[in-house]
Amino acid sequence: MALQFYNTMSRRQEAFEPREAGKAAMYTCGPTVYNYAHIGNFRAYIFEDILRRALRFCGYEVNQVMNLTDVDDKTIRDSIVAGMGLDDFTQQYKDAFFEDVDELRIERAEAYPAATDHISEMIDIITTLVEKDIAYVSDDNCVYYSIDKFPDYGKLARIDRSGQRSGTRVKNDEYEKDSVADFALWKAWDEADGDTAWDSPWGRGRPGWHIECSAMSMKYLGPHFDLHTGGVDNMFPHHEDEIAQSEAATGETFVNYWLHCEHLMVNGKKMSKSEGNFFTLRDLLDAGYTGREVRYLLLAAHYRQQLNFRAPRNAETNVIEFVGLEEARTVLRRFDDFIRRLREVATSPDMGLDTATSLCATAESAFRAGLEDDLNISEALAAFFDFMRDVNKALDDSALAGNAAEMVLTACRSFDSVLAVFDLDKGEEEAPAEILALVEARQQARQTKDFARADEIRDELTDAGWVLEDSPTGPRVKRA
Repeated sequence: MALQFYNTMSRRQEAFEPREAGKAAMYTCGPTVYNYAHIGNFRAYIFEDILRRALRFCGYEVNQVMNLTDVDDKTIRDSIVAGMGLDDFTQQYKDAFFEDVDELRIERAEAYPAATDHISEMIDIITTLVEKDIAYVSDDNCVYYSIDKFPDYGKLARIDRSGQRSGTRVKNDEYEKDSVADFALWKAWDEADGDTAWDSPWGRGRPGWHIECSAMSMKYLGPHFDLHTGGVDNMFPHHEDEIAQSEAATGETFVNYWLHCEHLMVNGKKMSKSEGNFFTLRDLLDAGYTGREVRYLLLAAHYRQQLNFRAPRNAETNVIEFVGLEEARTVLRRFDDFIRRLREVATSPDMGLDTATSLCATAESAFRAGLEDDLNISEALAAFFDFMRDVNKALDDSALAGNAAEMVLTACRSFDSVLAVFDLDKGEEEAPAEILALVEARQQARQTKDFARADEIRDELTDAGWVLEDSPTGPRVKRA
């Protein structure tokens, strides 16, 4: 199967045919840097990371651009409340975003343009639209896009414009479908903007949100490129407005494939602070979880399906129980144990090369088929779980070792180039002397049949964060 994606524009799955053979040009809607990104944001960013990695897995060279929205209604409002200049206010959240990206093992894009560095490009596009009589200067000195001048307006979000009143305007960056109207390209300065303003042919002011992504995507990827992604909430008005202003300005198709990630729900509800179900990545790290665990949870469902993040509050203790993350932790421990077993026999004499060759080929084919089917990550993961089960059976039977184990580890590395959840290059933490002394004391207790003391020591090891395993070669201890 060739690589296929569900294209929101056509509402069907299509074979991926890039404009330039072997290369994929991709624009992803990045964060609005007015606060810490929440886990709903990161569900979309991890989907886009899987897309980027899957494209490379399938042989494409990727050029990804992700914007940083550092001027819009929210950044201006909150910087003024904080008593900070816009640049200083947004910089702290830009820095935090990249820290979170690295924690979640999200690969860096090729470019991260910030809106405030591209005002001149935005003005150029707006000027073109005014000259074409598609945009107009209003009586409040703002520049608006006339959606009546673009007959295809609404083609992405499937908007019925039959009841729309011509000439109505909306100045806010974000609005609902029932408020379809001419949208602001340039906003004249007013007192609520504080010190945030730039010179333009229409006077001092600032850009609207939607023109920012048109300007930055076209500067770095050209007027017509392959892939544009974002959350489903970006479809309207943001992506709809991007299409209208970009295609009207250039006369070209803006994007060939539109991919949208579904919402992350928390306990079956939309995430909100008022519901008490709002989490940033930092909240989860403070609760004792790792970026790897969060990443696995957020990637383990198909991007076009809603994902429910289970974190109920215990009625008796009033403590939030992160059920989904605990399950992710259990799965990742299975992965770690699998990798450990392979490493243990990798230095032994060769055994089971034919078996390993067959298992690796089958797994890679099934894994690739899952990715090619619109990033069906569930199918790809199922292929890996089958692979892990079959290899573990061969290890149980002492039928795979040496170069065969190395072959399996190489396959795991290939799968992890997409998943990024294994710790293939991380060595086992060596237990300190006091932990090894407890292991030895437990052995002595077992030999003298003092099983109560042996159980006590096992509990002490658990409390200290170590897991004791009894194996045919003797006890072994590892970090929980």
